[in-house]
Amino acid sequence: MSDPPPPHFRSVYHLEPEDLNRVDDILQQSKDAVPSQHLDVHSRPATFSAGGPMLKQFDESHIGSRLASQAATPPRSVVGIGGKVAKPDYSDAKIVLAMVGLPARGKSYLSNKLMRYLQWLEYDVKVFNVGQLRRSRAKQRKEQSGVKEDHTHSYFSHDNLEATRLRDALAEDSLEMLIKWLKDGGNVGIHDATNSTRARRASISARVAKEKGMAVVFLESVCDDPAVIAANIALKVSSGDPDYKDTSPETAKADFIRRIKEYEAVYETVTEPHLSYLRIINVGEQATACHIHGYLQSRVAFYLMNLHLKPRSIFFSRHGESQFNVEGKIGGDSPLSERGMLYSRSLPALITDNIGNAPLTVWTSTLQRTIQTAQDLPYTKLTWKSLDELDAGVCDGMTYEEIEAAYPEDFANRDDDKFNYRYRGGESYRDVVIRLEPVIMELERQDNILIVGHQAILRCLYAYFHNLPQADLPYIKIPLHTVIKLTPKAYGCDEERYTLPIGAVDTHRPKPKVTNQPEAAKPYTGREYYAKDV
Repeated sequence: MSDPPPPHFRSVYHLEPEDLNRVDDILQQSKDAVPSQHLDVHSRPATFSAGGPMLKQFDESHIGSRLASQAATPPRSVVGIGGKVAKPDYSDAKIVLAMVGLPARGKSYLSNKLMRYLQWLEYDVKVFNVGQLRRSRAKQRKEQSGVKEDHTHSYFSHDNLEATRLRDALAEDSLEMLIKWLKDGGNVGIHDATNSTRARRASISARVAKEKGMAVVFLESVCDDPAVIAANIALKVSSGDPDYKDTSPETAKADFIRRIKEYEAVYETVTEPHLSYLRIINVGEQATACHIHGYLQSRVAFYLMNLHLKPRSIFFSRHGESQFNVEGKIGGDSPLSERGMLYSRSLPALITDNIGNAPLTVWTSTLQRTIQTAQDLPYTKLTWKSLDELDAGVCDGMTYEEIEAAYPEDFANRDDDKFNYRYRGGESYRDVVIRLEPVIMELERQDNILIVGHQAILRCLYAYFHNLPQADLPYIKIPLHTVIKLTPKAYGCDEERYTLPIGAVDTHRPKPKVTNQPEAAKPYTGREYYAKDV
């Protein structure tokens, strides 16, 4: 027979008969105090609420049984209900991502999409576009000399030895700027150029190999879809390219097509067996990966393989006004208010009028206020746990006034740095961004999507599509009873907002001590033609 457990072991894991009797007595008292048919399923019974008399009585009589599960004493920096979350240490991530491809094949599109995604995840990313550098320096020389340089198709001919030398020098300068930026703390530098010959790629590889801790990955964008190429050429010609200022669209188009042919004459696809590279065909139609190593490189590859160019719209809507919204409480799983139910009945007409007969999928969280809001929508519905509202931990179900009264120091700390602040037992906005990454991946793969979500969740997703900084993210205004329509474009998103004439409380808390509040982004879908740093 084994030895009896020591007294400490028994106090933690063993309940004596008198303990079980005490539980029965407390449960019976609770049942007598609150008749079951009158219990509100969205509120805790008073006797077992935090600090309630029965729960307190039971806790005090079993202090010994809870000793083993007590958390360690928190550090002095963590006071009250939570603390600030440190930014992940990405200092060891040093990647040169060198683009490869003919003009009008989507290189800059992929560069900017990847930059937006990695910046949303808080990597330090920057695009170094050789074309921008060429135009910026030409502009400076024109201001000094008054002479505009000829950058028509002949400038890009491999037979033009002087122009080839100048273009190679620009590419090298751009790479040097990129490497210096990585040394100064950057994580991913994107070398946006054609890099279309084996000699150019060998030069890049040799230069990066001299830097300790840096890796180079080549990203080749291949497009053989005539419709996509034609659309890219039209975008190039019509979007204000300074190379074609004061040139008719017909002349500009003809010259740009001749520029492409100059590159085609010397283009060599990536086949070097020793290189790390990704080949993306028709922006996601096919993908090839070779020598992709480590977490960040794999993350980049997976993201790029999920992109597509098909026209689509992404709709965001918060749930209808909830009972907790009316009461000023955060979190919880309360049902819709009467006005919230009216919004849920009005939402289908707005969406169907906008989307027509096109297919649409509705995503909701697992919380009933989003499910109720979407219940009358005549589309396929999917429920995501990842779309649940930011977890307020011990403050769940409290009003902001109650939080400020109970935890004044932490209330001030959250106002000071709302993105990084994590509720005790809950989440920060940074935590929410991390758990939403699979949602972003799936959003990039899908066609038309309507997300019926929550304020914090939609703020994070909205910031991704508009490339907004983390400091502004927690204060983006996402009002109730409003549908936000985003239409992805080559270099950003178009945005429209539709507010239904159904009253609702305003749950927006402005950024403290700031005059200009971040609200809707100003959609920008144009291309940058000049380098910001030269």
